[in-house]
Amino acid sequence: MGQQEKVATSLAGAVGEEISASLAPVDAELERRYPGDPGTRQPVHTVYVPGDVFEAGTIRSWGDQALAALDEHAPDAASFARVLGLTDDLAEPVYGRVRAKLEREPIEDLRVDFEDGYGNRTDAEEDEAAARAARLIAEAYEQGTAAPYMGIRMKCMEAPVRARGIRTLDVFLSGLMEAGGLPDGLVLTLPKVTYPEQVTAMVRLLEAFEKARGLTPGRIGFEIQIETSQSILAADGTAAVARMIQAAEGRATGLHYGTFDYSACLGVSAAHQASDHPAADHAKAVMQVAAAGTGVRVSDGSTNVLPVGPTAKVHDAWRLHYGLTRRALARAYYQGWDMHPGHIPTRYAAVFAFYREGFEQAAGRLARYVNRAGGDVMDEPATAKALSGYLLRGLDCGALGNGEVARLTGLTRTDLESFSAPRRGDLTASAQ
Repeated sequence: MGQQEKVATSLAGAVGEEISASLAPVDAELERRYPGDPGTRQPVHTVYVPGDVFEAGTIRSWGDQALAALDEHAPDAASFARVLGLTDDLAEPVYGRVRAKLEREPIEDLRVDFEDGYGNRTDAEEDEAAARAARLIAEAYEQGTAAPYMGIRMKCMEAPVRARGIRTLDVFLSGLMEAGGLPDGLVLTLPKVTYPEQVTAMVRLLEAFEKARGLTPGRIGFEIQIETSQSILAADGTAAVARMIQAAEGRATGLHYGTFDYSACLGVSAAHQASDHPAADHAKAVMQVAAAGTGVRVSDGSTNVLPVGPTAKVHDAWRLHYGLTRRALARAYYQGWDMHPGHIPTRYAAVFAFYREGFEQAAGRLARYVNRAGGDVMDEPATAKALSGYLLRGLDCGALGNGEVARLTGLTRTDLESFSAPRRGDLTASAQ
C-alpha cells in the first residue's frame, strides 16, 4: 500500500447546494423534454393501405403476394443473393428468415389511409370506411391476426379538409371503443403538418376524445408527418419540427418523412424525387437532431418504383429498394414506408442483412465491455448502449435469435435492456 493521500477542499458544502438549487429548473426541463428512448419495439416499416382497399385478409394477402414474388423471381437463396449482392455466408440465413417472416408476420405496422391514398369521397362513404376500419382492426386484435401496430392516417388540419379529418378520427376511435377499447398497438398519423399550432390542435382533439370516453389523459399518441418545407424551417428561421415535438405535449411517437410531398414542395422534379436526394437528407437530418433524446422515433419515406412486371424489371426495383433501405439503416433511420407487397421481401432482406452482418462484431464488443476484457476498440457506456440497442432491434424484427445472442454475449435479453432505456412490454417474435 502506498502513502494515503491527504484530501483537501476549499469550497463550503453550501456552494454545491446553491448550484444544485439554481439548476433544479434545468434538471426538470431536461427530464421533461428529453426522457430518452421509450424502450418499446420500433417497427421496421409502415405499410399504407387505402381505406377503401383494406380488408380483413389484407395482412395475410400481402404476405402471400410477397412469397409469390419470391417464388417467381428469386425461388432460392442463391438467386435472391445474386440480385441483392448478398455474400455467401448471408444468403441462406437472410433468405430463410425473409420467408419465415413473410409467413409469420408479413407486416409490422399497418396504416389504413384516409388521406392521399384514399382521396376525397362523400361523407357517407368515408364514415362507412372509417367505421369498417375500426371493426376490422378490433377483430384482428381479438383474433390474433393483427400486425403489432395498426391505425389510420387521417386528413390533415388544413382548413379545406380539417372537419373531415376530425370526423374520420372520431368515427374510427369511437368504433374501437364500441368494440372493446383501444388496442395497445394503436398508432395514428397526422399528415402535412406545417405549423406547431396544428399539432396543438391535434392534442386538444385527443384530450376531448379521452374526456368524452373516460380514458386516462395522454392515452392516445400520434405520429407527425413531415411533408412541407415549413415544417423543417419556419418563416422566422427556426426549426419548426422541434417546436412541433414540444407542441405535442408528450403525445408525439414519431416523425415520418414524406418523400414525394416534401420533394415537390421544394420544386424537385419528379424524376429525382427519392429518399436519397440531398433535400431529403437535409430534412431527415433536421428531424433526427430535433427528435434525439425526446423519445420520438424518426421514419424514412418510401420509393414509388414498384417491383412489378418481368423478372429483370422486378430485380431492378428490388435492388433499388434494398439499397435505399440499407442506406437509411446506416444513417439510423430504422423505419420506412412500404407501398407494395413486392417491397417487403427486400425490406426484410435489407434489415436482416444489416443486423446479421454486424452481429458477431457487436456481440463481441459488448461482451468484452461487460467483462472488461479490452480489445482493439475502447468502448464507453454510450457505445455499450448503442451495441445493446443494435442487438435488441435485431431480436425485435427476427433477424437474430435469443439463443445465438446469448451464446456470443453471455447476456440475456433482460441484461441487454439494462444497458438502454427501460423497455415497456415485449412484442418480440424473434426466431431461435
